[in-house]
Amino acid sequence: MSIDLMAKPEAYYSGDRPEMLCYIPRSAKKILEIGCGEGNFALHLKKDLMAEVWGVEYDSTQAAIAAKQLDRVFSGDVSGIIADLPLSYFDVIVCNDVLEHLTDPYFLLEQLKSRLTSTGILVSSLPNIRYFRTFFDFVLHKNWDYTDNGIMDKTHYRFFTIKSIRKMYESLGYEVLSHEGINATKSIRPFLWNLIFLGSFADIKYRQFATVVRPRK
Repeated sequence: MSIDLMAKPEAYYSGDRPEMLCYIPRSAKKILEIGCGEGNFALHLKKDLMAEVWGVEYDSTQAAIAAKQLDRVFSGDVSGIIADLPLSYFDVIVCNDVLEHLTDPYFLLEQLKSRLTSTGILVSSLPNIRYFRTFFDFVLHKNWDYTDNGIMDKTHYRFFTIKSIRKMYESLGYEVLSHEGINATKSIRPFLWNLIFLGSFADIKYRQFATVVRPRK
């Protein structure tokens, strides 16, 4: 498994992701965030929930920043770190827009199951390749152009839709508890498109999908 983050703007690692907070149970006391960046999202959980929060971050500079804020931080490729994570330990594992950067996210998700407690959950955010701007660009304009960030980020190895996310989790033995669009556009274009096609493109208004799963019993 390889990750090539190349040069990223500072804000890339410092996102607070407030829209993802509602998916974290108030009862969670041991939390792991994969791809924690500077640790801002994880730090909010640590303070708000008074939880023990760990992080994994590929970029060593950002990991060093996160290490000053969280209880424990690992730096490097998560595929080489997974064996060092304790079994049956975490109430919640968070993967905010990180799985798309992995060549084999299936391996990671399979390994993370054993790191959750018996009632633990995994929370993820994944970019929607059918987001209307991207969708119109490659369907109507025949473009498939990579960018420095966003849905067509040049460091993305994997691309997801609302259906493929659910299929991925279910194929790996997870039960999907919640699966919904987040960060919807305010543009009227998806609304007009759905009027024409009778609502069959409802998913294109969402930039990402937030999913909550747990290992199937």
